[in-house]
Amino acid sequence: MSRRDPSLLGRRDSWDGVRAVVAGFGVSGFAAADNLLFLGADVTALDESSSEEKAEKATLLESLGARIRLEPGATATLPDDVDLVVTSPGWRPQAPLLAQAEARGIPVWGEVELAWRLRDPDHLAPWLAITGTNGKTTTVQMLDAILRAAGLRSAAVGNVGRPIVEAVMDPEPHDVLAVELSSFQLHYTHSMSAESAVVLNVAEDHLDWYTGPEGMREYAADKGRIYEHVQRACVYNVADPETERLVREADVVEGARAVGFTLAMPEVGMVGVVDDILVDRAFIEERLSSAAELCTIGDLASPAPHFVANALAAAALARSHGVSQAAVRDGLRSFAPDGHRIALVAEAGGVRWVDDSKATNPHAAQSSLLAYESVVWVAGGLAKGARFDDLVERVRARLRGVVLLGRDRRVIADALSRHAPDVPVIEIGDGETGDPMERVVDAAARLARPGDTVLLAPGCASMDMFANYGARGDAFAAAVHRLIES
Repeated sequence: MSRRDPSLLGRRDSWDGVRAVVAGFGVSGFAAADNLLFLGADVTALDESSSEEKAEKATLLESLGARIRLEPGATATLPDDVDLVVTSPGWRPQAPLLAQAEARGIPVWGEVELAWRLRDPDHLAPWLAITGTNGKTTTVQMLDAILRAAGLRSAAVGNVGRPIVEAVMDPEPHDVLAVELSSFQLHYTHSMSAESAVVLNVAEDHLDWYTGPEGMREYAADKGRIYEHVQRACVYNVADPETERLVREADVVEGARAVGFTLAMPEVGMVGVVDDILVDRAFIEERLSSAAELCTIGDLASPAPHFVANALAAAALARSHGVSQAAVRDGLRSFAPDGHRIALVAEAGGVRWVDDSKATNPHAAQSSLLAYESVVWVAGGLAKGARFDDLVERVRARLRGVVLLGRDRRVIADALSRHAPDVPVIEIGDGETGDPMERVVDAAARLARPGDTVLLAPGCASMDMFANYGARGDAFAAAVHRLIES
C-alpha cells in the first residue's frame, strides 16, 4: 500500500488515506486524533493506561471509525503501513513507538506541529509564543488578558490547558493566539513561525527526561526552538544570558528584532522598570529619547520580582502585536493569577502563610523565596534529578528555618547542611502517623516568628504524595486554616 506524505497536506486538503498513529491519549492526544478523523485520516490511538475519561473518549472516536488501544503494552510496537506519528508531549524520542518510527523514516510530529499545519489559510491568526522553565502559564494568561483588553478575540492555548489544534480548528476564527509551549512540545515542533516569542528563563528542570552530560544543553536547545522563524520580536530576559544566547543563535525572519525585558531601567529597544513604573523603550517611535508608561507595579496582583518580570514579558509580546499602552495597563490590572501561585493563605500572629505549590523546581522556588525577607521554607517532593546547592547559597540569609517532606527531601537537606548548616531543619518522615501536611504546618509554626512568611515553595514535583501541585497546595491551605482556627 503506497504511503501519503502528510507534510504536503493542510486544513483544506483531504487526508483520506493518511494512516496516522497518535501516541498517547491524554488531552492533546485526543484533540489530535479527533481532528485527524475530521479531516478524513485513518487514525489509531495508543496509550499504556486507561481511565474512565479516556474510555469515554475512546468510545466516541471508535464510533467515528478510529482504532483505540488503552492498555499496558499498547505502545510497544508501531503498526504497519503508517504515514505519520503524532506524539503527546513528554514522550522521549527513545520510546519504542517513536524509535521505530524514526528507524522506518516515518515523520513524528507533536500536536503543536499538527496545529501549525492546520491553520485556516483565510484566517492565519498569528501566534505569540511563550516558553521558559518557570512563569509560562502566568505569562500566557497575562498576555491573553491584555489581548482581550485590546478587543481582540484571543485564547490562551497549548501547555496552559486547551490544545492548540482545537483552537486553530475552531469554526469561529481567532484574531491572535497566546501560546504556551513546554520544552517537550517544542522538541517535536519544526515549522512553526511565531509572530513573536519569548524564553522567560532557562534553569535546571526535567533532568529525568534530558539525561546525560548533554542534558541541560539539549533542554536549552529545545527551549530555543521557539525563536526559529520568528517574524517580529524575539523577547529575552536580560537577567538570564542564556535566553539572549538562544536569540542570537536562532534563524529568524529578516527584520525580526531582539527585545530584552529587565527589572532595571531599560536600554533602548527594551522594556523595563523606572521608579516602580513598567515602561516600553522598544515599540515607540521616540524610543531613543523617551519611554512609554505601561502600568505601575501597584497595578499588578503581586509586586514579587518574578511576577513583575512575567508582566514585562507579556507586555513586550503584546506591544510587538501593536497593542496600545492602555490595553496593556487594563489587561494587567484585571489579571489575577491561578491558585497556588504566591497565593496568600492567611495571616495570623504576625506570620504570613503563602502557597506557591506551583514552584515545582529549584529555579521557581528561588524566585519565590527572593520575594520575602524572612522565610520558613516548606519544600520537598520529587526532585526530578535537580540540585539545590545554588538555591540554598542564594537564599540562606533569608531562611528562618526549613521544613522538608517528600521522597527526595534528603537532596534538599544535604544542600542545606553544606551551605546553610546553622539554619534549623525539620524533616517530616514517611512513617510517622497523622496527616503529613498537618505535621508540616505545625513544625513551620514552631519555627516562625512575627514578621516571617511561611512559604510553601517545594522546588519539587508533587506526585510522590499528592495527585498534583494543586492538591498539595490545597492540603497546605487546609492545614493552615485548621491551625489558626484551633
